[in-house]
Amino acid sequence: MTGIFLTALLPFLLFFLLTIIAAVQNKTKSRGILQGSFGLFIIGYIIVFLITYVWMPAITVPNMLLMNALVAIILGPAMYIGAGAAFDKKTAHKSTPAIVFFITALAIVAVFVVGIFSVNQTYDSISKKEEGEAQPLNEDNTPISVAPESARNKVQKSMSVVPNTQFYDLGKLQVQEINGEISYVAPVEFTSFWRYFRGKETEGYFTIPATNINAQPEFVESNMRYTNSSYFQHNIQRKVYGSYPNYIQSGEAQIEVDDEGKPWYVQTIYKPILFTNRPDLDEVKVAVVDPVTGELKAFDAKQAPDFIEGSISSELATEENEYFGKYVHGLLNSIFGKKDVKIPNEAGTESSVTPIFGEEGEMYYFTDMASPKENIDSALGYTLINARTGELTYYNGKKNNGIMDSKGARQIVNKQFPEKNWTGSMPVLYNVDGSPTWIVNVLDPNGLFKRYAYIKANDSDFAVFGDTAKETLNAYRLQLAQDPSNVEGSEGVETTAKDGVVNRVLVTSTESRQAVQFLLEGETTIYTVTVSKEPLSIFLREGDNVQLQVRMRGNGTATVEKMVIEGLNN
Repeated sequence: MTGIFLTALLPFLLFFLLTIIAAVQNKTKSRGILQGSFGLFIIGYIIVFLITYVWMPAITVPNMLLMNALVAIILGPAMYIGAGAAFDKKTAHKSTPAIVFFITALAIVAVFVVGIFSVNQTYDSISKKEEGEAQPLNEDNTPISVAPESARNKVQKSMSVVPNTQFYDLGKLQVQEINGEISYVAPVEFTSFWRYFRGKETEGYFTIPATNINAQPEFVESNMRYTNSSYFQHNIQRKVYGSYPNYIQSGEAQIEVDDEGKPWYVQTIYKPILFTNRPDLDEVKVAVVDPVTGELKAFDAKQAPDFIEGSISSELATEENEYFGKYVHGLLNSIFGKKDVKIPNEAGTESSVTPIFGEEGEMYYFTDMASPKENIDSALGYTLINARTGELTYYNGKKNNGIMDSKGARQIVNKQFPEKNWTGSMPVLYNVDGSPTWIVNVLDPNGLFKRYAYIKANDSDFAVFGDTAKETLNAYRLQLAQDPSNVEGSEGVETTAKDGVVNRVLVTSTESRQAVQFLLEGETTIYTVTVSKEPLSIFLREGDNVQLQVRMRGNGTATVEKMVIEGLNN
């Protein structure tokens, strides 16, 4: 509550100044002016306190300037009139109060202008780097999550297990790693003020694995008094505001669960750039609230407790993407030249970004970037924002040039099942065997999962659908290996020596290249070699002895880097 009392007091600074000026200029009535001003202050403070309590404006220069101006405009004239202070209309524009108001107006305009041009400072505050392609996706670690719409649908159907179900709705879904398993977590929240008034505490939270489409939600009983849907001092946002009124809160507080199963509410807060409300991404903290006791601690985002995956909220990650893409060369370039400007797509599952997990268990926010030019549906690259540190990595390698964006990937899925009205959700771009690939969840109109779609990002006709992530990945890799236009996609895999006798041979051709695929006796591995790399391979036939340098894949395919055919190369 300390923060609210302080914030409600600051908007009266200009009014206090006007009161002092009026008392000095009207010494004979100074006593009446001071008494009247005190009465106005008491009434005004109660009103401003209530407004502050409800709206919770952060203590920033723009906010306080505007609130001071409004309070002074309303209470200033009332103070003069109530005290009968001298007021000459003819010279009012030259009076000291008029000068004070003029200076205040100039300050508001100056702060507004500074706020417009401070985008460069926010851009500079982003911890960022650029890289080529992301690490390849491997068969053992497929970080594909069930779409949140599907998970939410399942949890909604399980709400009947919650005691006093009529009191609650399902809160915000948050993906996180719990005891080594990536899961969605969602608290139950009060449906209304009267439910809060009667219930006082919520009953607990749901968890559901985010990588298993057949998993069912589990309800965990854990009474919580401080929640997003609680009122008065038990509201999470108000609790954080009371301790950190000079920080701006980003998005809605989310629930995260520690290794003992105890839930915590986590709220991202940040300091703005001086004289503005724009985020300073070097000054980001996370406020952690115990939902039982209301105890609050704030940490630098990078130093949050280990169980917290999302120190950086999805809303702040979305802002970070916008500043990174739009203001790369400043404000004026974003309006006129638009050199190197990138616009983040809005196909994400949380505030235009999609949470994904890396091989080490760290969480990132994924977003693909498109050109600001209209009617262009190709992606320029994509960003991954570390959800704990806020570090942004932009991937724009040459293999990403000309690939379709997330909207195009979703449209391919939408057109695949028009009669069933199935749609694409949660498109994420991965590097599969060196080939940029969109991985999309296919959902029915009720949000239930139906298929996975693996779509080659630079070929809209190359799409593989399957029931499970592993099954679809293996089928997609097999088709990649058999596609003559893609047999180079084995970077990052060590070469190994092979030899044997050719058992079967198949030559495949496209407009751009020819490839030879063959089997060796006693094996089922499909070997693929391009004719441009090994010209003599076009003459390969059954019974030939071959010596090979190959890159083996775990899905029964291999690409040939070097080939010696007995009798031809000798």
